[in-house]
Amino acid sequence: MAISNDQKKAFRSIGHTLNPIVMIASNGLTDRVKDELNRALDDHELIKIKISVGDRDLKKQVLTSLLQSTGAELVQQIGNVALILRRNPNAKPSLSNLRHLS
Repeated sequence: MAISNDQKKAFRSIGHTLNPIVMIASNGLTDRVKDELNRALDDHELIKIKISVGDRDLKKQVLTSLLQSTGAELVQQIGNVALILRRNPNAKPSLSNLRHLS
């Protein structure tokens, strides 16, 4: 599902106040990192991640792989930080970062 420009603007506004929940470093996208990403997306729906893997091309490959493996959508990327979204209709309102959009 594509994100409209108005939705992206709202998500970026929420994301501005978030801190990165998951950091991907030199070990890359391991199974443990994928598990943590899936847990964070299930709980929070909208999360900020930090990708510190080296050059720009490798960072792009890791981000593409991450989005494919989690089913998340990219909202915004600035440098090493990406804001990603995966809606969860069963998310707990107390944990979801999207609770303000309801």
